[in-house]
Amino acid sequence: MKLLDGKEVSAKIKEDIKRDASEFTAVAGRRPHLVAILVGNDGGSETYVASKMRNCELVGFESTNIRYGVDITEEELIAKIEEINKDENIDGLIVQLPLPKHIDPDKITEAIDYRKDVDGFHPINLGRMQRNLPCFIPATPYGIMLMLEHYGIDTAGKHAVVVGRSNIVGSPMSILLARNSNPGNCTVTLTHSRTADLKTEVLRADIIVAAIGKKNFVTADMVKDGAIVVDVGINRENSTETKSGFKLYGDVDFEEVSKKASWITPVPGGVGLMTIVGLLKNTLEAAKGTIYSK
Repeated sequence: MKLLDGKEVSAKIKEDIKRDASEFTAVAGRRPHLVAILVGNDGGSETYVASKMRNCELVGFESTNIRYGVDITEEELIAKIEEINKDENIDGLIVQLPLPKHIDPDKITEAIDYRKDVDGFHPINLGRMQRNLPCFIPATPYGIMLMLEHYGIDTAGKHAVVVGRSNIVGSPMSILLARNSNPGNCTVTLTHSRTADLKTEVLRADIIVAAIGKKNFVTADMVKDGAIVVDVGINRENSTETKSGFKLYGDVDFEEVSKKASWITPVPGGVGLMTIVGLLKNTLEAAKGTIYSK
């Protein structure tokens, strides 16, 4: 078993981003600028946004964190998004999910200018991705593809099984693995909670991407020997064993599955770090105008 080490890969790619950002700043006279909007005080969301802001600074980006209480209205939030859309000195905008129940996340996603949608969630970006046109790819699938590319993993002709069909990870991941590219050219099965005999489907996989949001959902008896296993899950549980007061678990039973896998991502230290890299690369491309001209 070999680790798909998100720490190692992300550090290398961030060095490349830092160099490119410095070159952009020298020419443009300003740094690439990412704005993150955080609504409420969800602990996980606060941790994720803080990490994104910290990484922006590390690679030479400007970053702004705008915070609102849970009582902000949908109309107020959309008005702020529209204000940011018009600001030429802001290159990327993310609104951290989940949002309070009275705010429709689809309306918020669609309110963001697709040219600043560095999370890659806007229907225009998702549609262009499906057609293999230039776009901002959702950050987590993008990061996974960068990881596979870094390790030179040959995916062509492999059978990939994606567990989970979300618009954020599962569905775009299945598209990226299937399209004519490297990595890519897989035969893909997209599975979910209503899949009949899910265990049998996963057992057929050469590559497993687990993104279903359930602790240790993929067990050793679902994985064939030599499979490549990518664990997207970030499941938080309270713990007295850590300083933070919580512990992270993946969607894969790492201890047992790692005995059968040829490659596997750890949690933490795997896909989560690559998600941030995907976001940073999208933000840099937004600043440079290489995907959508300014």
